Amino acid sequence: MQSRALEILVGFFVCLGVAAVFVLTFRAASIDNVGKGPVYRVVATFDNIGGLKPGAAVTMAGVKIGRVREIRINQESFQADVSIDLSQQFNKIPEDSNVKILTAGLLGEQYIGVEPGGSDDVLKDGSKIMLTQSALVLENLIGQFLASQAGPKDDKLADAIGKLADSIKPAEPAAPGVK
Repeated sequence: MQSRALEILVGFFVCLGVAAVFVLTFRAASIDNVGKGPVYRVVATFDNIGGLKPGAAVTMAGVKIGRVREIRINQESFQADVSIDLSQQFNKIPEDSNVKILTAGLLGEQYIGVEPGGSDDVLKDGSKIMLTQSALVLENLIGQFLASQAGPKDDKLADAIGKLADSIKPAEPAAPGVK
C-alpha cells in the first residue's frame, strides 16, 4: 500500500514539473502577450531579413510595442514584406519612423527596432513603413572585411617591391670632377 502512495506522489511531482516547464517556456517566449488588446498592422519591406521569424519582438527604446505577424516574399520586387502588429496604445508613432532588424547579443535572436521620426502624421492600420534597414548578416560582414583587406595589401606590397627595386639599382657613375 505504501509503494502505491509513493508512486502517486512521484507521478504528482512529475506532472507538476512538466506544468512548470510549460509555463516557463511560454513566459520566456512572451507568448502570453501575443494577441492581448487591440493592434494595428503595418508593413515594412527589407532586402534581407536574416533570421527574423514570425513572433519576433518589435521594440522602441527597448520597450516591446508589438510583434512580427507574417513574413512574405514580394513577387514583384523579390524583397521580404514583413507584417507587424503594433499595440494600439502606441498609436502615435510618426509615419517617417525608421525600422531596422537588430540582434539580441552577438548570436541571439533577431527582432525589429523602431526609431521614431519627426513627422506629424502617424502610422495607421495598413501603413507602409518606407525607411528600413536590413539585417546585418555576419557572413556578409566578414566577406566585406576580407575583401577590403586584400586590396590595400596588394597595393602596399607592390609599392614596397617598387621601392626595394629602386634602392637596389646600381648608382649611375658620377661625372668626372664631381664628388
